[in-house]
Formats: sequence, structure tokens, C-alpha cells
Amino acid sequence: LGREVGPSLGQSRGMFMGLFNAPHIVGEALKTAVFASALFREFGFEATPTFDEKRCDIIQALKLKNSETLIAFCQGMQKGAPIDSNVIPEPWDMPGYDSQVIMSAGAFTGGSSIELSSDAPLREPFAVWMQGSMNFDSGKVGVLLAAREIVRRGLV
Repeated sequence: LGREVGPSLGQSRGMFMGLFNAPHIVGEALKTAVFASALFREFGFEATPTFDEKRCDIIQALKLKNSETLIAFCQGMQKGAPIDSNVIPEPWDMPGYDSQVIMSAGAFTGGSSIELSSDAPLREPFAVWMQGSMNFDSGKVGVLLAAREIVRRGLV
């Protein structure tokens, strides 16, 4: 087939589908980040960037004041995941870090940064980094369940 098919290696459909869907999915991730920033600011937490600040990526950082709140956030976020919502994330000694780390991710693709996830080292400044969401509806559910878990535990 050679030059009749071109250098696609049978991947053209997937590549073009990714290029077609990428702007919409990134937009959904950005809406989720803006929503989280605004909601957690209402609870008195520091958000970087703020909901009304110009953004250059899909990552949202939230300073949650203590390790108990970090854990509650990640465990609540996991409850809103489309996959493995029954899993309860726990802090652990991750190689390369000088403190324990907690992560949440209920992703269709392991390690995906565009699907809703969060991670945080359990140390000052007690910041969690969340990113992604393939669609705003499921991202909003994850963020709301993270907030609910913090409220349920009396941490705000």
C-alpha cells in the first residue's frame, strides 16, 4: 500500500478524532476548574488561579489549610468518579516525595490528565492540584462531592 495510504500507520481515525474533540474537552475541563475555584473560594479557601483570572492550563490549585481537609477533598472527589467511585484513596509514601501523597482518579485511561483527578502532598501549604474532566457535568459532581465531604466532616 505504501504511498497510496501515506504515513498513517493505521492511526488516522484516532488522531483526527482527538483533534476534533480536543477543543471541547479542554473547554469542559476549564469550566470544571473555574467552578471549583469559585466554590472553594466561597468556603474561604485560597484558589490559584481565581475563578476570574486568565488561565493558561487546566490545573486548579486549592489551599485547603490542613491534611484532614486534603484527604476529605480527594476522597470526596473519588466518589464522583465515573470509574472506581467505590475506592477510598489513602495517603501513602510515594517514591520521590518527602511526605505522604494522596491521589484521586477514576479515569477510563490510567494516568490520564484530562480526566478528573486530584493529588496532594500532605504538608504545608496543604494544596491540592485538580485537573481535567471530560465533561462539565461529571466534573461538577466530583467537585460538589469533594465539597460535601469536607462539610460532612466539619472541616469548614
